[in-house]
Amino acid sequence: MTPDDFDKLQTLLATRAGYRLARDRIHLAEHRLGPIARREGYANVEALLANLWAQPVASLAWAVIECLLNPETWFRRDRTPFNVLEKELLPALAQARADGRVRIWSAGCSTGQEAWSIAMAGKAAGAHVEVIGTDLAQRAIEKARSRIYSGFEVQRGLTAHAMLRWFEPAEDQWRVRDELAEKVRFGRSNLLDEPTDDVRFDVIFCRNVITDMEPQRRARVLDGLERRLVDDGCLFLGVDERLEGETVAFRPVNGRKGLYVKAPSSLRRAA
Repeated sequence: MTPDDFDKLQTLLATRAGYRLARDRIHLAEHRLGPIARREGYANVEALLANLWAQPVASLAWAVIECLLNPETWFRRDRTPFNVLEKELLPALAQARADGRVRIWSAGCSTGQEAWSIAMAGKAAGAHVEVIGTDLAQRAIEKARSRIYSGFEVQRGLTAHAMLRWFEPAEDQWRVRDELAEKVRFGRSNLLDEPTDDVRFDVIFCRNVITDMEPQRRARVLDGLERRLVDDGCLFLGVDERLEGETVAFRPVNGRKGLYVKAPSSLRRAA
């Protein structure tokens, strides 16, 4: 891959998804694009990119973008957010809602482990939760919808007891049980896009998603999250993610790493 190809890749990724790859990741990008080139029938990565720049077909462009995104995820990742959700937030929110229903959005859910973990927390809390999982990568969403995971994927974050409680054998893999699956829906969504509906959520998980975004697009995503969150709702970011000068929409909750609520200025603006 030439430096010029990498610059064009950066522009494509930033424009469509908001991300920019560091220059030292050029070899990683070439490695990830190899399987895409073979799958699409190109002799090598250079041929794939040459065709993409000459004929920017949307489906090929999105396939390239998806392979460059970081899909890293696992069940109950970091644990503490799910404990806080189960023990503190869900009981309080369920009591505060007239119908007892709590809507939760897993934004940037990758292959679904976070959304399923949220549903597990809801079941454990005895709360009536509705979970929506969205991601930019169509292949990730297809895997999430399949409900099928390998033993390694399930045990990466879950105990053997939880594995048997929420999964059933599916040949040499494991399938999410129906009682959990009925709580979760998945769909493809780009966080840079304007909302197409007026649905608002009581809790939003958007963890380890915005860190590598360009500042301008990160601010755009955070603005969209603020508009989709109810005024007394909560936002979970990654435990090591920080909001700096680009937004005043959220303020951190003391003693709860990664947990945010709407800032007073945001509430005044909404009023």
